[in-house]
Amino acid sequence: MSQPLLPKNVKRMEKGETFRFSCHPSVACFTNCCRQLELALTPYDVLRLKKGCHLRSEEFLDRYVIIEQEEDETFPRFYLTMVDDGQASCVFVSNAGCTLYQDRPGACRAYPLGRAAIRQADDTMDEFFVLLQESHCQGFQEQQEQNGTTYSTDQGLTIYNRFNDAVAAILQHDQIRQGKRLSEGQIEQFILALYNLDQFRTLLFAGQLSETAQVDDTSRHRLADDEELLLYAIDWLKDILFKN
Repeated sequence: MSQPLLPKNVKRMEKGETFRFSCHPSVACFTNCCRQLELALTPYDVLRLKKGCHLRSEEFLDRYVIIEQEEDETFPRFYLTMVDDGQASCVFVSNAGCTLYQDRPGACRAYPLGRAAIRQADDTMDEFFVLLQESHCQGFQEQQEQNGTTYSTDQGLTIYNRFNDAVAAILQHDQIRQGKRLSEGQIEQFILALYNLDQFRTLLFAGQLSETAQVDDTSRHRLADDEELLLYAIDWLKDILFKN
């Protein structure tokens, strides 16, 4: 598959290539990147944020998430709500920084890096990093040297990438690439399994999910963990959407 075209201010990084960047409260533009943005949320982002807020997933979605889908789009898109303060600020940002820093979304952790992961025919992921170089960001004037791999690890992105790659098996499935469109019911299943995880668990344990066997006590204990449940939900959704 051909590589995507990149905007002018986005540079593909070679393996091992380094860049200078650091973000901290002493940087003049601190928290500016938390304003005037559209912050897309992955399923694992929502999992972490709703736990950080001590909310059930359906309540978090209702309070903090905007769901959009254009007619020509296969999947709905999920965005974090912004505050109507004239700056379109993230709902979780303060003058001191992120109030949910330990559970901040993957895009916030990665900035100014981006990670492209393209599913191959053998189900492996072709990965490369890109660097977003925005002129207003003063972090590039810092002297700390980084590279894509170590920066991602330092920012706690390993677990985020694991779940994002698992979801990519749905988003980049061969049937999707060949033009498969989802029914309204399938879109509801997509939202339920990937983003409304607590409701998914409730229905699963009650035996109310289609084509799902009764969950035994051992599985109930394992699936009480949100991360284990999300992996289960991804596999369940793949079977529902792409069964022969």
